[in-house]
Amino acid sequence: MRLDNMCRIRLIILLILLILIVFASGCTQKADPDSLGMAVEFNDHAACAYVAEEMGWYEKEGINITSYESYATGMQLTSAIARGDIQVAYICLAPAILAYSIGIPVTIVAGTHKYGYGLVAESEITDISQLSGATVGCPREGSMVDILLRCLIRQYDLKDVRIKRMEPLKQVIALETGSIDAAFLPEHHATAAESKGFQMLITSQELWPELQGSVLVVKNDLIENDPDTVRKLVCVTQNATIWINNNPDDAASILAKELDTDPVIIRRSMSRLNYTTAIDEESVQDMIDHMVEFGLIEEGIRAEDILNTEFLSVEMEE
Repeated sequence: MRLDNMCRIRLIILLILLILIVFASGCTQKADPDSLGMAVEFNDHAACAYVAEEMGWYEKEGINITSYESYATGMQLTSAIARGDIQVAYICLAPAILAYSIGIPVTIVAGTHKYGYGLVAESEITDISQLSGATVGCPREGSMVDILLRCLIRQYDLKDVRIKRMEPLKQVIALETGSIDAAFLPEHHATAAESKGFQMLITSQELWPELQGSVLVVKNDLIENDPDTVRKLVCVTQNATIWINNNPDDAASILAKELDTDPVIIRRSMSRLNYTTAIDEESVQDMIDHMVEFGLIEEGIRAEDILNTEFLSVEMEE
């Protein structure tokens, strides 16, 4: 698929949205405060959740997590949020906005990190300009990495880029087999690919300074019916984030076990993220504006519609 084929891309997006809308309207249920389903992404973006679960901090705060599911991409997680049994998710910002845009009642209550994505390529490609005419792996339309790739193509005026849509783990395999020339990946997958001898051409912080990476979202009815649990969730997320920043090696060991990856790779990957629960309207609105520009969502969404920072504790900010 070529990026400049906007009609085809928009058709795919519309089909995805229609599927999600049907899924959401048919399956959304009221949240049970005594039974919380949580979903995370299978990468080190969700470090705070993995650490908090390992340390037993959710349980210590009296938060009853009855299901804990991991998804390969934020777009897959978006579908999971539509289900009634998932009330809490640690998810990349763009898929969270996409979920809100199609009517899934979610609110962002905290950030989890900034940055966290990288473009890796075969060793013969040493400059971004060489990607004109190349085949690049990337997750689905509407993902954070998809938006970053669109920005890269525009900023570097790349031509005839062929995009292969696939999950991060499959992208790394495709790089190794030579079926793609480069891959735009979330961390820790980008650093894992780099460790196999591929070139890290650019990181997300170089392409998009102050990029808001992932966020903590909760279903709106959880806020309405049990705000104390939301406050505890945010508190645990803040505590875990502070602990990660103070104990990066120990955190890397926990994540390495959860993600089945070498701790050295995880530690290097973590250094490419800024773990913080701080989040502001400007960074969220910036992502919304880009998604509108690329035809991924309709105009009219404002950051203040989806963001609620009242649960963030000023005393505990990093």
